[in-house]
Amino acid sequence: MRLLFLCKRRPQGRDLLTRPYGRFFYLPYYLAQRGHDVTLLLLDYRPCNFTHRHAHGIEWFSVGLHPLKQSNGPIAYFRQAETLVKRQPPDWIIGCSDTWYGILATYLGERYCVKTLIDAYDNYEGYIPWFKPLHWVWRHSLQRCTAISAAGPELAELMSRGRVKNVATVIPMAADPIFQPLNGINFRKRFELSEEVPLVGYCGSLYKNRGPESLFQAMEYLLNWIPEAKLVISGRREKHVQIPAQIRHAVIELGYLPDEEMPMIINAMDVLLVINLQSAFGNYSYPVKLYEAMKCRKTVVASNSAGASWILRNHPECLVDTNNPMDLAKHIRDALPLKTKEYNSDQDWEFSAGILENLLKSL
Repeated sequence: MRLLFLCKRRPQGRDLLTRPYGRFFYLPYYLAQRGHDVTLLLLDYRPCNFTHRHAHGIEWFSVGLHPLKQSNGPIAYFRQAETLVKRQPPDWIIGCSDTWYGILATYLGERYCVKTLIDAYDNYEGYIPWFKPLHWVWRHSLQRCTAISAAGPELAELMSRGRVKNVATVIPMAADPIFQPLNGINFRKRFELSEEVPLVGYCGSLYKNRGPESLFQAMEYLLNWIPEAKLVISGRREKHVQIPAQIRHAVIELGYLPDEEMPMIINAMDVLLVINLQSAFGNYSYPVKLYEAMKCRKTVVASNSAGASWILRNHPECLVDTNNPMDLAKHIRDALPLKTKEYNSDQDWEFSAGILENLLKSL
């Protein structure tokens, strides 16, 4: 099959062209490894020059935003997409990473009689809920595209509303291959972390909409039982999120870490936390940080949001009501002695790419 993927260049803030990672790289990558002709057209929201290269078995194009150059920007991206479709009509146009790409994929598919797939890993309507016109066009595209894929069943059901046939297919998230158990290596020394204290890890951005208040209060309860425990935060913290004075002595902030260090910090922790609120965002979120911790065989304590509950459906003991800080603290306390945990799911990106391949071949 000839496949054209439409995607933004920096989903989740990381450059897909120079640091290939995650769903937006590994699904196209494994399809290319299976012999399919794969093209990835990226839009960079930063000013940059047009890029064309071949790498990882994929043909890459990147168009950047530059207000002083007509050869860049959304119009140039649209024209490049049209050029690629006309040059060698693909069997499928796949829009992923944001609403705009699903909308464009559907438009191009209808105009040039090409099958289209919209793929989503989050509830994009939850990002800017007030932008109703965009949501209407998004919904219209979801009803008219050939097929839909989503990172989990709740999101699949949400995206399928209004469709008569070909409801959404679940294509799970996964951890990148660099995430593995790294036993016998002392990574705490690398990050100047004490070897003598229990470490509770929170990896990822700490935003107000993820309920950090419950996390901080749970840490306060935990310190009553285990005074030497530390909360290690690796990631960006929103400026409006303030660490309470009563637990500040027990919080270690490492800031944003390079990609290659994330498996090390995860393996250095005793317990990993994945916190989300029950919301239009949280209930349709399938945190990749949860998959990464599980892949490293680390004990996790996660919010019982719909998405996390599905991922941990065979491990309900790992789930907790985030609105109950005392219960969260008890789960952390009980998980600390375990150190590691075996999970009965070992799915990876190649497995997910196989689901996508079967879907595309079936229609």
